[in-house]
Amino acid sequence: MESLYLLIPLSIVLAFVIAVVFWWATRSGQFDDMEGPAHRILMDDDRPVEDKPAAKPDQH
Repeated sequence: MESLYLLIPLSIVLAFVIAVVFWWATRSGQFDDMEGPAHRILMDDDRPVEDKPAAKPDQH
């Protein structure tokens, strides 16, 4: 019974913190575009970049 005096307020505080974090995430746009990054991965250009020839050091 004595543990309930500690657990009930802690659970209320935890639920409040979770609600605040969720509210902040929705207001800051974290859930705006859920499919965009997945499409960008599929449309990625996989062709290798051509390397430029290395500059040759001067020989004296």
